[in-house]
Amino acid sequence: MTTQSPSRDTAIIQRITDELGVHVWQVKAAVELMDAGSTVPFIARYRKEKTGSLDDAQLRTVQQRLTYLRELEERRGAILSALDAQGVTDESLRAALLSAEDKNTLETLYAPYKMTRRTKAQIAYEAGLEDLVEDLLEVPLASLRDIASAYIHPAEEGMPADTAVETAEDALAGARAILMDRAVHDHELVEALRDKMWRTGVISSKMVAGSEESGAKFADYFDFSEQIRRIPSHRVLALLRAEKSGAVKVSIDGAVPAPAVSKLRGAERAQALVQAEEYDHVRAGYESQVAIDLGIPVQVLNTVSEDDDRVLSWLATTVRQTWRQRLLPRLATDIRNALFEKAQQDAIAVFASNLRDLLLGAPAGSRTVLGLDPGLRTGVKVAVVDGTGKVLATDVIYPHAPHHQKDAALDTLQRLCTEYSVDLIAIGNGTASRETDRLAGELIARIGAHQLQKVVVSEAGASVYSASELASAELPQLDVSLRGAVSIARRLQDPLAELVKIDPKSIGVGQYQHDVSESLLSSTLDAVVEDCVNAVGVWVNSASPALLARVAGLSTTMSENIVAYRNEHGEFTSRKQLLDVPRVGPKAFEQAAGFIRITDGDEPLDSSAVHPEAYSIARAIVKDAGGLQGTSVPAAALLKLEPEDYVTDTFGLPTVRDIFAELAQPGRDPRPAFKTAKYAEGIEKIEDVKVGMKLEGTVSNVAAFGAFVDIGVHQDGLVHVSEMSRDFVNDPHDIVRSGDVVTVRVTDVNPARKRISLSLLLDEETAPKKPAGKRPAGKKHRYGQRA
Repeated sequence: MTTQSPSRDTAIIQRITDELGVHVWQVKAAVELMDAGSTVPFIARYRKEKTGSLDDAQLRTVQQRLTYLRELEERRGAILSALDAQGVTDESLRAALLSAEDKNTLETLYAPYKMTRRTKAQIAYEAGLEDLVEDLLEVPLASLRDIASAYIHPAEEGMPADTAVETAEDALAGARAILMDRAVHDHELVEALRDKMWRTGVISSKMVAGSEESGAKFADYFDFSEQIRRIPSHRVLALLRAEKSGAVKVSIDGAVPAPAVSKLRGAERAQALVQAEEYDHVRAGYESQVAIDLGIPVQVLNTVSEDDDRVLSWLATTVRQTWRQRLLPRLATDIRNALFEKAQQDAIAVFASNLRDLLLGAPAGSRTVLGLDPGLRTGVKVAVVDGTGKVLATDVIYPHAPHHQKDAALDTLQRLCTEYSVDLIAIGNGTASRETDRLAGELIARIGAHQLQKVVVSEAGASVYSASELASAELPQLDVSLRGAVSIARRLQDPLAELVKIDPKSIGVGQYQHDVSESLLSSTLDAVVEDCVNAVGVWVNSASPALLARVAGLSTTMSENIVAYRNEHGEFTSRKQLLDVPRVGPKAFEQAAGFIRITDGDEPLDSSAVHPEAYSIARAIVKDAGGLQGTSVPAAALLKLEPEDYVTDTFGLPTVRDIFAELAQPGRDPRPAFKTAKYAEGIEKIEDVKVGMKLEGTVSNVAAFGAFVDIGVHQDGLVHVSEMSRDFVNDPHDIVRSGDVVTVRVTDVNPARKRISLSLLLDEETAPKKPAGKRPAGKKHRYGQRA
């Protein structure tokens, strides 16, 4: 049954090509580069000619699918070889195995043939009971025991003792095992039933007795059911998490079972009877397919009777047991696995997207930042860092309950802001964040520094960083509790440089991360971090080992060696010096060099994204544009040049155009510019705010019910989720993020209660009261969808 392909990768490349909707030569080139050791960032940036400018997202898909499909082909070959060894010659099975497009399908097809202990069906075949099966199928109205008695016999000489048939009941049990085995091994029947279950089946959950209190957070799933084809991925993971906790039992069936009629009365009883009839009808459809496949008349399914000794009643029972005991459990497991696989992929994709947004958030840059790590009993940890991230001062203040040392706290903060000329205040969004945010507002009012701004930033993972070996190496003189404030301040300056120090899974931008494959999640998130770091580039003379380790081609050991070399020999003055670092060889240099940045070095182009291999092209362009040495090129002069004139056999038009773009804006950062709101003149306190005003502000925090916006009056206004869009908003994070600069309309002001209501809808019309379209199925709460 084994199939020899002239080139295993040819089919794989074709399949990836079809999935991406690109050309075969593009995928083939990408695969060859990857097999030669090139990284995705390097290929995406510096090998566009070979791949037809596939971007990093497409290349990641190629990389992931290539690994998966190669594993699939290897497993397919192993299964075909195993079936050959068993002597299985079913050509339809062979065709199904060869056409299987995923691992789950492959394993499902192979499951009935896995070598285990001898089955009841195998023993029955060896006992010669296959003839009994044929007799039973031919005479459905005959007496069951009369036919079965003819097959009673001792074990034949040389055969195992268990092949003896001592009673008619033994003979019938063997015949039933053979029929069940036929159905289970008929992959066309199994596929038809599986398709039917995907269309009509349901996934349900029931509370486990005694878990009312312990599983209270999963109460939504104590009595839950939803169509398999409609259930969203996040609810699949929530259901499985509830089951893992022991709160519920999850099941998959062909239709929605009706409640026990005997316990109901009146209208409920009547409705249950209708549901029961419908359920029986749907289930009968599955059993009918099984009967037809086994050559049993469908009519016999209505003849089950314990007192009926005819063959037809036994056949009906056999069909029902085949479906309920063998096929339904198997299909339920297959579908459950498929649901989880899709849910896992969706959850990881969402996590990756959120992580990418966070890492590529706008950096505040080289500004002095006061970082506040909020707390109640343990106080608010304070750290001031300069524009390079160097720690200037730390402290702990106790403005909140139970200490209530607010005035002393404000005095300390005012002293630090004045002494170190603080530009921005970064506030962690954890416990006591809102109280600390208000404290920062009072601080700004007290100082009277209208341009001093506060921004709430995510503190997820800060505690993980604080206790890490990296934090101990970077901040050995600081107590663990103060390192979080430093991390929060640095996150505002450069989110990417700081967040790479933390395990991506600890950053807190995904749901159900503990319910998915840890290895798959880690590899996906690592790829996101790598792509983000290389998209921005790394300044080698100030980068941490954690940041350098994410540069294409560099390992953790190489990055540590680079920092050690820098500490021993001083700052790098050229990219070529990387080759003097232990373990950094020509291949690593090729992959990494273009993403490393050096300022004020021997080669001005080292501060750009131009790869050293293309310096000759860049220098020719600079010379023809009349520019000075390096990257100083008049923009107007570049416009007079034609990129096509600089194309060579080695460097094609995509690379040349990239060089032009880099020379026009040397060292450009792809991240958005950090913006702070331009506050309206004369609007300095809440009493100055009037209904109808349109003001610019900065989103300071985002919650499930809306977003808080700092409009410069030392009291944030609230944009309720209903005032964010005319369409239904399930998650405010889909509309705004912390740090966004937005224009808002004032809808209400209450100075006495210090409340300001705002809207992102700038005209006078109010948002619709009803959501556009339908909310997702499931238990609803007021403004969104509960998982």
